[in-house]
Amino acid sequence: MKPQPTTLVILLITLSSATADEPTVKDRLRRLMDDVWRQQLAAAPLFATRVGVHDYDDRLGDVSIDAEAARVAQAKAALARLNQIPLTRLGLSARIDWEITRRLLEQQIEAFRVKAHLMPLTNRWGFHIAFPELPQQVPLGTVRDYENYIRRLEAFPRYTRQHIELLRQAVREGYVLPAAVLKDYDKTISAHVVENPEASLLYQPFSRFPPSFSAADRRRLQEAGRAAVAESVIPAYREFLKFYQEEYLPAARQTIAAGDLPNGKAYYRWAIGVYTTLDLSPQQIHAIGKAEVERIGKEMEAVRNKVGFEGDHAAFVEYLRTEPRFYAETPEQLLQHVSWILKRMDGQLPLLFRKLPRTPYGLRPIPDYIAPKTTSAYYSQPAGDGTRAGFYYLNTYDLKSRPLYEMEALSLHEAVPGHHLQLALAQEMQNVHPLRRFTELNAFVEGWALYSERLGLEVGFYQDPYSDFGRLSFEMWRACRLVVDTGIHALGWSRRQAIDYMKKNTALSEHNIVAEVDRYISWPGQALGYKLGELRITALRRKAEKELGSRFDLREFHDAILRHGSVPLGVLDTIVEQYIADRAGGSLSADH
Repeated sequence: MKPQPTTLVILLITLSSATADEPTVKDRLRRLMDDVWRQQLAAAPLFATRVGVHDYDDRLGDVSIDAEAARVAQAKAALARLNQIPLTRLGLSARIDWEITRRLLEQQIEAFRVKAHLMPLTNRWGFHIAFPELPQQVPLGTVRDYENYIRRLEAFPRYTRQHIELLRQAVREGYVLPAAVLKDYDKTISAHVVENPEASLLYQPFSRFPPSFSAADRRRLQEAGRAAVAESVIPAYREFLKFYQEEYLPAARQTIAAGDLPNGKAYYRWAIGVYTTLDLSPQQIHAIGKAEVERIGKEMEAVRNKVGFEGDHAAFVEYLRTEPRFYAETPEQLLQHVSWILKRMDGQLPLLFRKLPRTPYGLRPIPDYIAPKTTSAYYSQPAGDGTRAGFYYLNTYDLKSRPLYEMEALSLHEAVPGHHLQLALAQEMQNVHPLRRFTELNAFVEGWALYSERLGLEVGFYQDPYSDFGRLSFEMWRACRLVVDTGIHALGWSRRQAIDYMKKNTALSEHNIVAEVDRYISWPGQALGYKLGELRITALRRKAEKELGSRFDLREFHDAILRHGSVPLGVLDTIVEQYIADRAGGSLSADH
């Protein structure tokens, strides 16, 4: 008779077999993330190109309602798989993977439920505004690249018609933008309905080619490119303009609140969750904003007293808005002024950070066709494969709305140590899943950028009190957003009431204030992430300073904040708590 194995032996054999044949919890999570990532790339070919995945470089996405419903079904299946993975058996980095994947899937499912897919436009953005930037967003170094670019131009009519059908459904169901924010919106479309194809921004790549191209390839590509612009792009813009003027604009609603949409309260709560990563009511956010407005207002008053201005806040702001010395005379002068600010900050970054991104950034003016409708600046991320730098886009339209005293705060926000530094570092993270590297959570990204504005104080910026007032005005602007956004969408505020509140409390020009209020009306919730994110980061820094005392190191703290990429604010709490515990213990774990 063969001896029977002991219970311990049986257990060891069982564990060995499970280890050999079954994936670990971490492997299961990684496989799920791989599937979600592949689905995301296939659904958004332009995003795939941006992050350096070139399998879809000849395509545009499918934005039909049926396609979106199918993607939501995929998300539900993936979420069911994720919920079978025990979070407690994962390390910190894998727990962050789990939390971000869960958030992305749940938000996608909920977005479809509240019908956010029926509102793909804002007063400052849309597929038709993004498309002309294609030449700056795609590789154009080989003949194959050009052929892929042409395929995308030829796909634009289908892409446009799908958007039109989506917007027709929105009209039928009442998910349309307010008429109040659509003044001159047709110009963002008509600018691309040109008589001569060579005048189109999308023709620009065919006016110059890499020197390695043969003469025959240049002729062939130029002819095909001209035909694609003339026969596909321009007619599609013409078709969209007709739809907008004859169907969408007449259906625009007369109310401005997200709460007035069908199921509007749920839609706005969804937007708050997406853009803040927090579970806060509109009333709670409104109260936080009012408290911040009061605090910052006292600091602004102190600066006014410092410069010896004789007059109240309103008179001081009027002086700032009308004094010629605070404004550039030419776009080139404004760009040069900002370039000098950025170069100065580049030299100070090692005082604030242990790790800096390898990817450079550049400065460009915002294109003319969108400049009158958009904000003071925005940032465009670098390509994920390192083939394109990040770019800070500065608005040079209406120079009397671009005071020089705001440029330090604006530039630190958009470039370094703000958006470029944070997003480039995230893209350069090693051994981190791309689903995480390229996820941008609004409250973290914008909260970090607002926090970065204040970092200038620690390395010698804002020496001019007017520039410091500009910094405070920018912080006040973000605090006012908490009051105005919730006021508009949940508390019954009028557009005029929102504009007047911003005029009373900030030093922004009236042109910028109107543009900003219309942005909040057309993009509910997005503007809330800035101040709420910055408040959380600032509170966590104070907590670390208090608990660590002499052991606190600012460069090390910033590394802890940034090394995991863009995370929900609740996850950021956990990261900082782990950092404090490790630092207090005299060491930092590799997974902190």
